[in-house]
Amino acid sequence: MPISITPPSQLNADLHCHSVVSDGTLTPEALAQRASANGVQLWALTDHDEIGGQHRARAAAHANGMDYLTGTEISVTFADNTVHIVGLGFDPDDEQLAQGLALTRGGRGARAREISRQLEEAGIHDAYEGALKYVGNPELISRTHFARHLVEIGACRDTSEVFRRFLTEGHPGFVPHQWASLSSAVHWIREAGGMAVIAHPARYRFTANEEFALFSEFRKHGGEGVEVVTGSHTPSEYGTYADMAREFGLAASRGSDFHSPQESHTDLGALPPLPQGLTPVWELLGHRIQRRAAAA
Repeated sequence: MPISITPPSQLNADLHCHSVVSDGTLTPEALAQRASANGVQLWALTDHDEIGGQHRARAAAHANGMDYLTGTEISVTFADNTVHIVGLGFDPDDEQLAQGLALTRGGRGARAREISRQLEEAGIHDAYEGALKYVGNPELISRTHFARHLVEIGACRDTSEVFRRFLTEGHPGFVPHQWASLSSAVHWIREAGGMAVIAHPARYRFTANEEFALFSEFRKHGGEGVEVVTGSHTPSEYGTYADMAREFGLAASRGSDFHSPQESHTDLGALPPLPQGLTPVWELLGHRIQRRAAAA
């Protein structure tokens, strides 16, 4: 019987999700089980500004029959907005990357205190303490943890309502933060042997000129990929960013951005395949994929 080979663009790769190590609600092990059950063949855990869960995630991927790529999602300030850059296929023990991520995490504590103060003025008391209940890693306290607390106390029906009423620009609890620079984030990833990828570009709501500047600078600094198919993109945006990938000579990535069974609109492994005619990031990262046969 002939062996069936999955075309590269059809591979069920999910290269963007979050665990309790940052702002997800599942452990790396539970995420791996869920991904495998949903048919994922190649998986990456991409916690925010953190690589502490990488060895657990790799072991869990192999135990559940999946290949693995190391991952992280770095917070970057660009044009006075927060942009996320995913790193894939890097050395998880790289010291420069670890130090850069630690510096990026460093301002979250003071920011969280200011978020809590603003929410107090809006009539929501003890928000910092409430958010801490949801934090697996105190260095990574984030707006998502505050949002879960506001849902718990009945201030909002769900986290989507929280972000409509609080924590975003023009509303109580919005505290801007200066994250890493685009050049630094891409440099850390590349020096650690990995590939830098622009995460969910449609979410940033840049003007056409700002978006062109982002892609141009990213490419200039050595960025190599962009998420084309991701949980927050619409089908029409798949086409838009497929065109952007072609225009800038970028490989295409695919990832659900899954955080929680209760909150995420797109489950692990549930996205459509990449559009035809693109180079998948995993083709360029074949030498960095940690194959399940290596688990021992």
